[in-house]
Amino acid sequence: MNTMYNATQFAELGKANVAQATKIAAIAMENAEKLMQLNLATAKAAFAQGVQGASAVAAVKDPQEFFALPTRYAESGVESIVGYSRSVYDVVSEAQAQYSALVEEAMAGYTKGLASWVENASRSAPAGSDVAINAMKSTVAATSAAFDQFQKASKQVVSLADASMRAAAANATKATATKGRKAA
Repeated sequence: MNTMYNATQFAELGKANVAQATKIAAIAMENAEKLMQLNLATAKAAFAQGVQGASAVAAVKDPQEFFALPTRYAESGVESIVGYSRSVYDVVSEAQAQYSALVEEAMAGYTKGLASWVENASRSAPAGSDVAINAMKSTVAATSAAFDQFQKASKQVVSLADASMRAAAANATKATATKGRKAA
């Protein structure tokens, strides 16, 4: 009977691993599709800007108008780059959050399973093994606490990186707008 119990546990573990791998693959495909759509839209916009710029050059009637074109198109180019960077960052941030949630879910299941295993082991442990069982319980608790701390620190780093990215994007947009106004 003990062998059947272990075979059942092994089968459940295999099912759980397949489910996790399927979730990881689905997240990867979903976000790859988002990035592909973003890149296609960006390529279309860049082509349209190129056509617009070429048309503007062709329509120039005097040198002053010609020399004003780079400033006008540089500002919209920087805005496009900043917008693209924000969009890529948003997709990557969303993917990171999805992967983090998956890791949290897996770790919670692992911790619960390990705690259950230790509890079952403590019931069937021979007399005098209390010290070893308590050590295993302490190890499980310490591992859970360490993971929780790591998780909190990771969330703080992600939050800081997010704030830094948004501030940098805002500063780039402001700097471009200021230069564009000074040139005009």
